[in-house]
Amino acid sequence: MTKTVQRALAASVLALGLAGPAFAQQEIVIATAGPITGQYAAFGEQMKRGAEMAVADINAAGGINGRRVRLEIGDDACDPRQAVAVANQFVARRVSFVAGHFCSGSSIPASAVYAEEGILQISPASTNPRLTEEAAAKGWTNVLRVCGRDDIQGQVAAKFVNDNHKGKRVAVLHDRSAYGQGLAVEFQKAFNASGNREVMFDAYTPGERDYSALVTRMRQQNVEIIYLGGYHTEGGLIIRQAREQGLQALMIAADALVTDEFWSISGPAGQGTLMTFAPDPRNKPTAAAVVAKFTAANYNPEGYTLYTYAAVQVWADAARRANSTDAKVLGAFIRANRFQTVVGELGFDAKGDVLNPEYVMYVWRDGKYAQM
Repeated sequence: MTKTVQRALAASVLALGLAGPAFAQQEIVIATAGPITGQYAAFGEQMKRGAEMAVADINAAGGINGRRVRLEIGDDACDPRQAVAVANQFVARRVSFVAGHFCSGSSIPASAVYAEEGILQISPASTNPRLTEEAAAKGWTNVLRVCGRDDIQGQVAAKFVNDNHKGKRVAVLHDRSAYGQGLAVEFQKAFNASGNREVMFDAYTPGERDYSALVTRMRQQNVEIIYLGGYHTEGGLIIRQAREQGLQALMIAADALVTDEFWSISGPAGQGTLMTFAPDPRNKPTAAAVVAKFTAANYNPEGYTLYTYAAVQVWADAARRANSTDAKVLGAFIRANRFQTVVGELGFDAKGDVLNPEYVMYVWRDGKYAQM
């Protein structure tokens, strides 16, 4: 080997040594967090897939103003304490933006960490009004969501019952979570405002396998409509055990049933179950190209997959246009502008909620759910 070649190789090694850390500093670290494990892991998978595809597409297009984006994944298992631990892990990893969390009971306590540490949070799925209401009351501008709120979702379900099942005996159930109980209360308020009164307002313990005692109480009350504030795992078990006891009440739930796992738990007993969710984002023209990519990868981007993709899109577009990753800068910029996403054009109000959210009714038939 000649001295010239040796010098060239030495220079190359030195350059690589200098370029490595310099390149790493150019990365922008973002994250998504949700129930990657546990009984609600189907939703964590939706979020993970949506965020991964969004980051891959951003980097393929040149990143954010020339900087590569790297994704971190956090598993909160929909547990508030674990969510705070995940949020602190993100702080240590210098995350500047979080597309999360899924459960409202996780997003709300984690938001305090993000506010203190200057991290932008856009939830794809946390629908409890407290998330943005409490942030706004405290003057935090780093908290937003790309989904609707339960006060609207509850109103839609209550109106449906009032319009189509007026006079029937209604039981309102919830799982005591920020999401489930909050949703049940919002339904109850809207239902009562129309002059109706439920015959039961009861809580159940999530994670159990036997809800026969709850079903028995509903049978004793001759319940005809079950409004469920909770998740697909318990919902599937409750409706299945209701049918086993001969209770033919119609179950109406919300967006936590937007996973095919509901039917795998309920079986044919889930036939006719209703739920509220936004108009299916998979059918929007703005989502066609991304849906095609997911389909080619043999993945169905149901539920909150595309909403997670959209949350990352909003952040990325704002970071490019504002030429900043600072949470305060982006919080203000996002509220003042509109964004083209896979779920359509999104705008935000002063609290960080999406403008003009929509909820419609879906029905489960033969193992699939479809808009009514």
